Amino acid sequence: MSIAVRNLVGGEWHDATTGEVFERRNPADMQEVVSAAPLSGRAEVDGAVEAARAAFPGWRLMPAPKRGEILFRAAELLVRRKNAMGQMVTREMGKVLSEGLGDVQEAIDMAFYMAGEGRRLCGETVPSELPDKDCKSVREPHGVMALITPWNFPAAIPAWKLFPALICGNTVVLKPSSCTPACAAMLVEALVEAGIPPGVVNLLHGAGEVVGEYLAIHPGVDAVSFTGSCAAGERLERMLGRLHRPMAAEMGGKNAIIVMDDADLKLALEGVLWGGFGTSGQRCTAASRVVVHEKVHDLFLEKLVAAAGRLRLGDGLKKETDVGPVVNEQQLNRVLEYIKVGRDEGARLAIGGTRAESGSLSQGFFIEPSVFADVVPAMRIAQEEIFGPVVSVLRCCGIDEAIAIVNDVRFGLSASVYSRDVNITARAERDLQTGLVYINASTIGAEIQLPFGGWKHSGSCHPEAGGRGGALEFYSRVKVVYRDFSGRLQKAQID
Repeated sequence: MSIAVRNLVGGEWHDATTGEVFERRNPADMQEVVSAAPLSGRAEVDGAVEAARAAFPGWRLMPAPKRGEILFRAAELLVRRKNAMGQMVTREMGKVLSEGLGDVQEAIDMAFYMAGEGRRLCGETVPSELPDKDCKSVREPHGVMALITPWNFPAAIPAWKLFPALICGNTVVLKPSSCTPACAAMLVEALVEAGIPPGVVNLLHGAGEVVGEYLAIHPGVDAVSFTGSCAAGERLERMLGRLHRPMAAEMGGKNAIIVMDDADLKLALEGVLWGGFGTSGQRCTAASRVVVHEKVHDLFLEKLVAAAGRLRLGDGLKKETDVGPVVNEQQLNRVLEYIKVGRDEGARLAIGGTRAESGSLSQGFFIEPSVFADVVPAMRIAQEEIFGPVVSVLRCCGIDEAIAIVNDVRFGLSASVYSRDVNITARAERDLQTGLVYINASTIGAEIQLPFGGWKHSGSCHPEAGGRGGALEFYSRVKVVYRDFSGRLQKAQID
């Protein structure tokens, strides 16, 4: 059943002024229309930013614990709607239902966590060097924030941005991916029903290059949070740098799992399968490289190829499905082109490599789980983000070479190491140049109470999630207050 999605501006649900809409079809079955949403333009952006700016003074002055109460109510609504939202995640973007439900659970976790931060938005109080004077810092909101989110986590990533922005006292305009408009609408509906004041949260649908870009540079916007491709993120960084506008960017990854010769190979295999083929490889933290010690390389490769061949493709709503489709035809063609690149570079395709089109799979965008062997670090398939179910296996002679291979890319988001040797894992923890490091676990599985962010070209070093040290550091700014009650002029560093 298809649902009609609308924009939310100033507390009212609207269609685009042009009357135009775009359809979103199920990537597992292109005959099914899942949702239809407004094709917005600049006029809608202007209206949404104006509504957010008008709502900001009142929302900023609402006590943070009261803002938190609204988020708590929204969290409770999301709990009750988890199954329906999880199914919509699967229908709109294709991931299997267990992952769709996990996507929604992450949004729920973030709502509860940030709601609690309403009573912990702390600065610090420190002693003054002068008598009869005190010193403190407090956290204050930026103002109107533009939130631009991707399709691969259509509930979790908007929640990562919405809830910390709101608890800090900002008002927002959310621009979700045009691939997942209904998921974003369901999240925002929970906030509206929880009692968010009109104009505090605004939702716009449409093309990223039209709505998202204009929103980011709009003169009424004070800060921008973006998650998406490196190309789009770096373009926005250049544009916003000229405006001196704060921007948090979470972008790509070329993540790797190191498997040492003393590793529990069964556990490592499970981690590679989950990291490489979970969400059909469409995660910024997906394990698209596996660096294996030469002593166990051949055995591990054999096990990986056999296990990948047992993975079952299909509609994510079916219980027997292990791997769903990629999100759309553009992504399908991108992945298939990278597979061709890998073969042309001399890598050996050990399994997969083609579009799956038998039976019902012909109606969707399915790619067989694919494993490349004989990969060397300089190959494009070992350097560039593919964002599909493709894993490259590389050989190493020890932990030093493994770490060097992992670090020798432009990205630095996530990495993991499998070893029973505490000294090896300690060296990996210290020397891997990534924002996330996992020990005897896959490259995916971040928890919301800690910051999430990448180094190098993976991000802007303004992490998502977490509290102090994480999202709250970006979604608020610090004001320092000096109060002198001595009744006389005192000169710091002089008197």
